[in-house]
Parts: sequence; C-alpha cells; structure tokens
Amino acid sequence: MTSISERGASAESIQHHYDVSERFYSLWLDESMTYSCGLWQNDDDCLSAAQTRKIDYLVSLAGAGGRERVLDIGCGWGSVMQRLVAEHGVEHVTGLTLSAAQARRIEDLRDPRLEVRVQDWADFVPDAPYDTAISVGAMEHFVKFGWERSKKVAAYRRFFEKCHESLKSGAGMALQTIGKGNVVLDAQGLRDTIFMAQHIFPESDPPRLAEILHATEKLFEVQSVVNHREHYARTCSAWLEKLQAHRTEAGEIVGPEKAEIYEKYLKASIRQFRLGHANLYRISLCRV
Repeated sequence: MTSISERGASAESIQHHYDVSERFYSLWLDESMTYSCGLWQNDDDCLSAAQTRKIDYLVSLAGAGGRERVLDIGCGWGSVMQRLVAEHGVEHVTGLTLSAAQARRIEDLRDPRLEVRVQDWADFVPDAPYDTAISVGAMEHFVKFGWERSKKVAAYRRFFEKCHESLKSGAGMALQTIGKGNVVLDAQGLRDTIFMAQHIFPESDPPRLAEILHATEKLFEVQSVVNHREHYARTCSAWLEKLQAHRTEAGEIVGPEKAEIYEKYLKASIRQFRLGHANLYRISLCRV
C-alpha cells in the first residue's frame, strides 16, 4: 500500500479542478467531454473530429480493439470508455477516477459494459488481469509540485508496477501525458507554471520523458514515443475560443473570477506548448 506522503494529487485537489461544474466544462469542451489533447489532421479539422481521432489512435496504440477487458486509468467523463464499447468491440471497461462528478456522468449512462470506480490507481486491486490499458491525462497528477527527481521516479515506478500487476503478459498499453519541455523557461513561462500550480492543478507536476522511461525498466517495453505539443496548443486554442464565446454564461455558472482564471490558464497553456516549455507525449508500451 502506497502511503499518503508518497502519493501525488489528493482526491480533494483533483476535485478542485475537475468538479468545478460539468455545465461549465460543457461550454468549451467538445460534446464527448474529452478533456485532453486532440489529434489534428488539417486546417479544416474540428475539435470533435480531433478528439475522436485521438481516442481511436490510442486504442490502436494499446491494441485494445476487440478485447474483452480494458482498464482506463484516469477515465475523465468517460469518452474513451464509451468509444471502446460502442465502436471498438470491447466487452467491458473499468475506469478509474478521483472525481465523483465524472463518475456520476458515467454511471448515469447505465451501460453494463462500463464500470467506474472513484479510486486512486494505487488502491486498485484487479479481480483478474486486463487485456490492455489506456491512460490519458492522468500521469500529470501522480507526483506533487516540488518533489525531487528521485522521489518522482519512484512514484512513477509504483504506477508502472501497478499496471504490470493489472495486465496480462504481453498486453499493450497506451499512455498520453503532458511532459516538461527541454526549453529553458523564460520569465513569463515561470510565472505561468507557478500560476497553474497554484490555481489550476494543485499538488500536480508533469513528468519528464526520461523519468517515465526510467520508471518502466524491466516492466514495460517502450515501443513508440511521439511528441505532439503543437496538437495541444491547437486544442487549447479551440477550447479558449469556445470559452470566450460563452464568457457571459461561464461567469454565471462559476463566477467571473473563476472564468477569467480559466481563460488565463488556456492562454498560458497555448504559449507553453508553442514554445516547447511543455510537451505532449503519446507512448506505446508492452508489458514484459
């Protein structure tokens, strides 16, 4: 059992962000409520298509199509889970989230193929090994801001040990996560990083690619890594445009100050991804 001092963001910190208001998020996310980087194709592409394409891409990376049981670690509002059973022939998906609001949305679908648990991955005990796993936008919350590097790697190692325990031998896994960039932060970049740590993602800090790779040793074979940071800049731009178009309604739902904070957060994110202060990794793994 992982002690509290060794864990990343608490349930309270996750809820601070993801349980703000489902109505608020619905103003600027796509209709599937996918809150992660899309996969864009051309200049005429739309947000909804980019998100669907991203999910299909990660399903392919994980080899999840047609599988009996899939584990979704950090399932959000359930868009990956729903597409797995509706379009990719998966019989059962277990989703893990720390957000009670997200879990309620999935439970309200009343689909027996979808099982959601409000549970930290560290506390998850599988009843049987899964065929494959997908984790999108969760790893950013596995360590706390300010931890030294060795403690971060140890935390990521525990995560991959849990995944190894939960998967069959040779099972695929797809991981998408924001990562720290290799470009030195300028003054504005430093201010943006501190702002997001204080106001948007408390108790969270994205990994470096080297930390992820170190943590997978002897547990998973890394089969592919791509950095799609420009895709996240475009995704955040699409979100910002929608949020600004619904600024009045957003203010009515969460208050003008909170709505303004989210606009600032999206603008900062666009800048970070464009300049390489932050990366977006999509990683294909295979359990050894």
